[in-house]
Amino acid sequence: MSGHVVPTAAMEEADFHDVLDDWFLESLKTYKDLHVYQLEHPTRVLEWTSGKTVCVAGHASSTNEILELLLPLKLFADENKGLCAERDFKVVHGGFTEGPVRCLTHVPGSRCVVTNDGLSSDLQVWSVGGDDSDVIRLTGRVEGRKRRKTTKSVSGGGSRIAARVSSQVLHGAHSGDVQLTQLTSGQILYALETTSDDPLSSLQFLSDAVFLAGGASGNVYVADTRTAAAPQLHPAPASRGAAALWWTDASPRGVLRLSSSGQAEVSDLRSPGAAVSRAQLDVQSGRSDPEVGVSWAPALDGRVAVSGFDGGVQIYDTALWTAAPRDVEPLFEHRGHAVSSPPGVFVAAHAWHPERPRTLLSAASDGSVHVWDWVDQSAAGC
Repeated sequence: MSGHVVPTAAMEEADFHDVLDDWFLESLKTYKDLHVYQLEHPTRVLEWTSGKTVCVAGHASSTNEILELLLPLKLFADENKGLCAERDFKVVHGGFTEGPVRCLTHVPGSRCVVTNDGLSSDLQVWSVGGDDSDVIRLTGRVEGRKRRKTTKSVSGGGSRIAARVSSQVLHGAHSGDVQLTQLTSGQILYALETTSDDPLSSLQFLSDAVFLAGGASGNVYVADTRTAAAPQLHPAPASRGAAALWWTDASPRGVLRLSSSGQAEVSDLRSPGAAVSRAQLDVQSGRSDPEVGVSWAPALDGRVAVSGFDGGVQIYDTALWTAAPRDVEPLFEHRGHAVSSPPGVFVAAHAWHPERPRTLLSAASDGSVHVWDWVDQSAAGC
């Protein structure tokens, strides 16, 4: 009598634990450090408030927690890590929001963070406690610039936010409603004048006065807050295949644009419209509207991190990219969220540590938060 074996729940669980065990053994060689934490609700924001603390917040439609977490102190122990007692994340400040948090930015040099709920262009201003208080309190609101209604949308929705030391915040949901606001007075210091209503996927300062706005269409706008001149428009790269969403990040190393189909281009900051290198990344997403994150490493030359397509975070070396686009493999991939969670889990946010070259934070749709310091096997083999 012939037949086939039907997998049972027990067999599937055994297979899951085998995969988890294999990944754990592999991680002993591929990570210098790896720590995990479980939030009660998932977050889409990871924002450093210092070299050892990070802010997270929920994005459910109802009341959410907003927390400042202290990273495991073991991560920062240079010697005798085994003797360090603090091996877990710790909540140091916390509060509650009345709605979701889709974007969160720390104001440099302060104990203040600014959030947007993704439902309107308005901002919420929070005080992140201090030594005398463990409470994160809502201290003010900033009204966003109102524009005509548009049918366009972008992954994550709502306003993008960039802040600088002077407590001045740049914010906007579309290229035509970007403004610079002084938080202490609420005064509008600058408004970007353009007829475009391109939904924004990124907004960041390039210097004290110059900023870059990356559109979901792939267009890049560069403007100077000291002048009333129209922004410089650098059109989107020619997409290969179907129309795509684009995400952008800029650093002294250049402007990086990545499409939802995995098409990547790097251009010089002085000429963002002309690509100097291109690549086709090994990314695929089963979701129609992925929460993609792309970021340059602040302390590791030429490396970029990509997340949101699935349950992993991929690290690429742009020094290996060429003028002619070709398929490239990641230098490293963090698969911890996907391996330890049910199918369908995706990474909702990631962030490089501002000073530690290979240390990253990542948060997934199941509420897991990982901090990890990866080993560059290519460098180790030299």
